[in-house]
Amino acid sequence: MTLPIRPGTEIPDAELSWRFSRSSGPGGQGVNTTDSRVELSWDLARSTALPEHLRERALGRLANRLVDGVLTITASEHRSQLMNREAARERLAALLAEATAPPAPPRRPTRPSRGAKERRISDKKRRGQTKRLRRSDDD
Repeated sequence: MTLPIRPGTEIPDAELSWRFSRSSGPGGQGVNTTDSRVELSWDLARSTALPEHLRERALGRLANRLVDGVLTITASEHRSQLMNREAARERLAALLAEATAPPAPPRRPTRPSRGAKERRISDKKRRGQTKRLRRSDDD
C-alpha cells in the first residue's frame, strides 16, 4: 500500500514508521488502557519516493518542522487508533502536497491609475475639510 501525494508521486508504506501511545483526549475509561495517540514519521532526507527536485523543494519548505531530516505528524483527536492513523496519513499527504507544489509566479509590480490617485486625494481633502469645520475658533 502507498500514500499518494500528487499524481505520479507516492510514498510506500515501508518508508513510514508508526509509534503509538496513550492519548490525553476523549475516551472515557478506555483512555487509560488504549494506545490511541499516533505518531507518523517519515525520513524525508533519505527517501527515495520523491524525485530529487521535489525532495529539495520539500526540505527547504519544511526545514523548521524537520528533526535530522525526519518529518513527524501526531494525531490524537479521535478515540480510536485506526481513525488517528487515517488522520495522520491525510495530514502528511496534505503537508507534502503543499510543500512540493510549484512556486507561485512572481508578482508583476503595478502602479495606481491616475483616477485612483485623484479619488484618493479628493477623499483626503474632503476628510480634512470635515475636520476643519469641527474645530472651534478658540483652538
